[in-house]
Amino acid sequence: MGKFVITKRNNGEFQFNLKAGNGQTILSSEGYSTKAACTNGIESVKTNSQDDNRFEKKESSNGKPYFNLKASNGQIIGSSEMYESTASRDNGIESVKTNAPTAVTDDQTA
Repeated sequence: MGKFVITKRNNGEFQFNLKAGNGQTILSSEGYSTKAACTNGIESVKTNSQDDNRFEKKESSNGKPYFNLKASNGQIIGSSEMYESTASRDNGIESVKTNAPTAVTDDQTA
């Protein structure tokens, strides 16, 4: 079972990582100025991860595939790691779709 882990960055911003059941990070958020905004981001991932059109498949400047998950307003709400192959990236997308809707939240800032 997946989980969202909320942490605080050195600059005081909150962020979340979606981790798969095996503990691997499959999606990372931007920085948020408040915990409430971070929590809203998690809810947005849960909703938007069920829409194939919200996943943007990309390639980094060094040729590594990755993806972004976008909200309905087009804003990026999470980004993946860099993958070695497009097949691995596509598996990462499937993992987000599977894990996000039922993932529990682990607030490590409390």
